[in-house]
Amino acid sequence: MAPVAKVTKKNLGNVVVIGGCGFLGHHIVNQLVDSYTCKVSVVDLRTTRNRRPESDGVQYFDADITSLESIVTIFKKVKPDVVIHTASPVAIAETANSFLYKVNVEGTQCVIDACRETGVTALVYTSSASVISDSVTDLINADERWPMLRGKFQTDYYAETKGLAEEAVLKANHTGPSDLLTAAIRPAGIFGEGDVQMLPNMLDLYYNNKTNFQVGDNTNLFDFTYVGNVAHAHLLAAHLLLATARLSVKPLDHEKVDGEAFIITNDAPIYFWDFPRQLWAIAGHKKGTEGVWTISKDVGVPLATVVETSLWLIGKKSKMTPRGIRFSCMTRYYNIAKARERLGYKPILTTRQGMERSVKAFMAEKESAEAKKTQ
Repeated sequence: MAPVAKVTKKNLGNVVVIGGCGFLGHHIVNQLVDSYTCKVSVVDLRTTRNRRPESDGVQYFDADITSLESIVTIFKKVKPDVVIHTASPVAIAETANSFLYKVNVEGTQCVIDACRETGVTALVYTSSASVISDSVTDLINADERWPMLRGKFQTDYYAETKGLAEEAVLKANHTGPSDLLTAAIRPAGIFGEGDVQMLPNMLDLYYNNKTNFQVGDNTNLFDFTYVGNVAHAHLLAAHLLLATARLSVKPLDHEKVDGEAFIITNDAPIYFWDFPRQLWAIAGHKKGTEGVWTISKDVGVPLATVVETSLWLIGKKSKMTPRGIRFSCMTRYYNIAKARERLGYKPILTTRQGMERSVKAFMAEKESAEAKKTQ
């Protein structure tokens, strides 16, 4: 019997994951510990959740990224070769614009300055595929050549601040007194274990028996991206930035990773309402599409406006919003040829595999929470 070939893990040196206890961040940490040779440190506002066992040797630091002094102090102690910056407020209507700007724009600038001051080689930033969307116009096979929307053309302030931060990160590439190399990852529609937004909202419809409602005719293709695939893309970019730093000759333009943004999806768009229906089926839903009540976007948007306003007047929040209605009727899928060709990216899990893992984790967490209530 032939000996089994030993798989050599890629070495990323010392890696700091900012936001490493968050949804995406802790998946990046998991992949670093499980699949790479490196020393991992996590910086987050609070590091009490999504922690690795102490035996894994991950260091955790509580810090506010809007404090340059705090970040520099940590970087001087850890001496990172790579910084992966995922930290951001949750993109919900209740998040104040001033807070989004402070964290996403000012905080990211602090991270850039700290990287430069402490000699970091590579910085990978988590941007958003929404930076090229106005939340109204369909995105059909969109790619990185599409213009970033800003100002009056950008209706979503979260996307506005992510765009500003991405511009700052890419502008910092190989400029100034340091040799910092940078790249940005633009994920689209992230879901997975630990998701606190999309997945809970969709599965709550199943648990509350509200699966017989649909807005639009479900002919709009949409990109949903498993969080593990997004984490994988960040680490591919980090590895290639380190490789670029070691080159004596600059890469050709069509090979370049540093100073570039990359859209990341599962490369498998799906009709919008097919996605929650598959989640519901995995969770145990037995019904098909029979008996589903469908309303058009033209009816749904004004109806949602009335419901939202009425509940606001009595101090309550509506889950049915005009923006949500428009979102569920949009065509929104991307072309990831650039990530395939330059990063060597391909999804490590299919959408279905990601769904199964996600629902299993959600149900386990739900059962655990219910068990605690009965104690």
